[in-house]
Amino acid sequence: MDEYRGARAGNPSHHLSNRDARRLFLHRHGLGRPPAGEDLVGLIERLGFVQVDSIATVERAHHMILGSRRRSYRPQQLTSLLERRRALFEHWTHDASIIPMSFYPYWRLRFRRDASKLRARWRKWRRAGFEERFDEILTRIRENGPVMAREFGDRRHAETGWWDWHPSKTALEFLWRTGALAICRREGFQKVFDLAERVIPEPFLTVEPGEEETLDWACAGALDRLGFASPGELAAFWETATPAEARAWCAAQESGALIEVEVEGAEQGRSRQLLARPDIVEQAGRTPEPPGGVRVLSPFDPLLRDRKRAEWLFGFRYRIEIYVPEEKREYGYYVFPLLEGNRLIGRIDMRRKEGQLCVRALWPERGVRLGKGRLERIECELDRITNFCGADALMFETGWIRETRR
Repeated sequence: MDEYRGARAGNPSHHLSNRDARRLFLHRHGLGRPPAGEDLVGLIERLGFVQVDSIATVERAHHMILGSRRRSYRPQQLTSLLERRRALFEHWTHDASIIPMSFYPYWRLRFRRDASKLRARWRKWRRAGFEERFDEILTRIRENGPVMAREFGDRRHAETGWWDWHPSKTALEFLWRTGALAICRREGFQKVFDLAERVIPEPFLTVEPGEEETLDWACAGALDRLGFASPGELAAFWETATPAEARAWCAAQESGALIEVEVEGAEQGRSRQLLARPDIVEQAGRTPEPPGGVRVLSPFDPLLRDRKRAEWLFGFRYRIEIYVPEEKREYGYYVFPLLEGNRLIGRIDMRRKEGQLCVRALWPERGVRLGKGRLERIECELDRITNFCGADALMFETGWIRETRR
């Protein structure tokens, strides 16, 4: 940590227990008790973004993420904020995400950087000819309105997989990633593109912060949402700053603006020296305990986005196995983590099928006992998920409670 040693307050004794660190981290990620009066946009601002994913074995990831934090949440609320109120927009963080519209000006740096990065990468990776489509596509949209990739005639170039885009689709994605286009809505989860100036409200469209201001916003915002982090974790949060830029930001902070804090991991002896705001220990002490019920989390939940951090902090090793051949999977195709209080207690394999929510298997974590009270809390959450995803009934396969794998 020598690269940002100048940012420390000079006190190596700051210490966060694992319990305090978990409680603070859960609160920062919207899984504590919600602040009074916080609306859905406020929640997403607190999270920073919500990842979008197409898989819907139960419900799509962005809806699962928001539904696990707000019992009253329904998918049409997000649609209204995206497509009518324009309080949110879709773009890229570490992956496709839903982002507060107030953050849009800080994406201009990303647009500029992606223009050269994607052009160089996609010339090698995508089919040739996408750059020649730019003017044609922009003119068509300007004159005729929003489009989807499937509307273009060069679908005659047969695609051999989800990764094999025809040139017009590549052009659309490039123009979106670099800011000329924006997603105005989705139809059947397919992106519908329009000119950015017809989607992004004027106050956000015309403001353009400088590079230094954007990097300061990105690093400070990441630290405030993570609570405690290394420079690499700050850079990875939005994937706007590079690791070198995050290290430089940490080193440039005035004396006392950041401190080094020892944070306990889930396993004894796995403490880490991380950066935090000077009042981090006091903030952790004031943070209330999270609700004690059980919650099903999306595999793409912000709590688990950084798999290594989640394993270190919660002792929970999680991997998505959708690309693993069935015979080699440890658990299942798309298995949901279970959170109880400040502890990840297991994982559950379930899917919506023929009007039912079918629970195939549940694996408790080692040391977790599935007593009567805990099973009742799990079934209560599954009843909620049944209603949330529009299923008519909840069904358990025979032998659905399995032995702990590890």
